[in-house]
Amino acid sequence: MTICGRLLAAILLLLAPVTASAQQFPAKAFPTKPIRLIVPFPPGGPNDIIARVIGQKISELVKQPIIVDNRAGQGGVLGTDAVAKAAPDGYTVAIASAGALAISPSMEKVAYDTLKDLAPVTLVATVPEMLVVATDVPAKNMSELVALAKAQPGKLNFASSGPGSLPHLACELFKLTAKIDIVHVPYRGAASAVNDLLGQQVQMTFLDLPVILPQIKAGTLRPIALGGRERAPTAPDVPTTTEAGMPDLIIENWYGMIAPAGTPPAIVTRLNQIATEAMADPAVKAKLAEQGLTLVGDTPEHFRDFVAADIKRWAKVIQDAGVVTAK
Repeated sequence: MTICGRLLAAILLLLAPVTASAQQFPAKAFPTKPIRLIVPFPPGGPNDIIARVIGQKISELVKQPIIVDNRAGQGGVLGTDAVAKAAPDGYTVAIASAGALAISPSMEKVAYDTLKDLAPVTLVATVPEMLVVATDVPAKNMSELVALAKAQPGKLNFASSGPGSLPHLACELFKLTAKIDIVHVPYRGAASAVNDLLGQQVQMTFLDLPVILPQIKAGTLRPIALGGRERAPTAPDVPTTTEAGMPDLIIENWYGMIAPAGTPPAIVTRLNQIATEAMADPAVKAKLAEQGLTLVGDTPEHFRDFVAADIKRWAKVIQDAGVVTAK
């Protein structure tokens, strides 16, 4: 090696620790300014509640403000797209849900690719869907409901919070699993669907347990089965779909933290660490348990695999059920 070559090698060797330190510094120092936490739905819903409860704890942990930014529209798609287009620096994240991340890409044209344009941070929480019927429906359990539907093909209706929503596809999967013919009646949101169930204009629906728990407790809607893997503490007498003889009918909504694709891995790791630390707080767990939510917390890699599997699952349901899409 020439003298110049040896000199250059020595300089590079001396600079190496400085370079490594510079690469590590952003993650160690992060965050140094407020973080914008996008909620792709209006205030008051599960995404918003999760964001505000966990966001407050994250703010306490990192000593920086967490600014909740509600970007409602198109079933969560608009807010999710805003994250995909944000600067990949870790200062814009979102609490997104199954609809926008796993279902909408198969139902409609969206401007983002979930697995290419977004960086998964952590699966935050899950909430089971509950199958309920109007009180004038004579069925008291799953077997009776299936028998009733088979005896009257095309006569029973199921409500949903809109085409392509999780409640819609949950009932489509119910149809496929039970081999029954029931008719979809879409609504513009869960509230109007519940109103018509109470008015006995439609016969059944799947909805997030917290949404319909007040009606179940009041006896104005009859629970049939819970789509979770275990019974819910808030409705312990309601069997799971597995207990009711349909182990393939697991229906859970879920919420996860995402960042823009291209966010440095060290920053994603730091976001994951502070988010899971916030979720481990007993007060956070208690507040979200009141909403029927089960906190999870996992690695970015596991969350990516989870989302990819859910995309495949719902794409197959959409295809097998012959659901009309807008793609």
